[in-house]
Amino acid sequence: MAFSLHRFAEIPVMDWMVLLNHPDVIRHMPLADTRWDENAVTDWAQGKDAQWQENGYGPHAIRVDGCFAGWGGFQREGDEADFALVLLPQYWGLGACIFRSLMQDRSRLGIGAVSVLLPPSRRHIRGLARHGFTFVGTLDYEGQRFLKFTTPG
Repeated sequence: MAFSLHRFAEIPVMDWMVLLNHPDVIRHMPLADTRWDENAVTDWAQGKDAQWQENGYGPHAIRVDGCFAGWGGFQREGDEADFALVLLPQYWGLGACIFRSLMQDRSRLGIGAVSVLLPPSRRHIRGLARHGFTFVGTLDYEGQRFLKFTTPG
């Protein structure tokens, strides 16, 4: 398995629409309250790419063996860098490997503490502790409940 990182704009809008409208993906994205159309995806992808200019870091689109797999990386949430990883279901088994690789980049990007927000529907969370994350508590964000984990800076 070889994965590569890309700008969001490098991924065709239709590939994004498959990911963002996939029922198994949506189940773990409680803030996804709408079906994505081409205009919404284009605006969203531009916003993700713009984070690199605004913050000096941001998320990446991910390809596995040349095929679009999803996206992941760091996003500014208030004073913290929040880590997110959203993959098509056929790539879920690669999440830990991709996570480890992206987390290794954080010092190069000047990122200290990292937070992860997971919906309560996520059951496999023990791996976060192996990577230095501790459970902080629950958080309500835009009317949805999340489990919050952080690493020290």
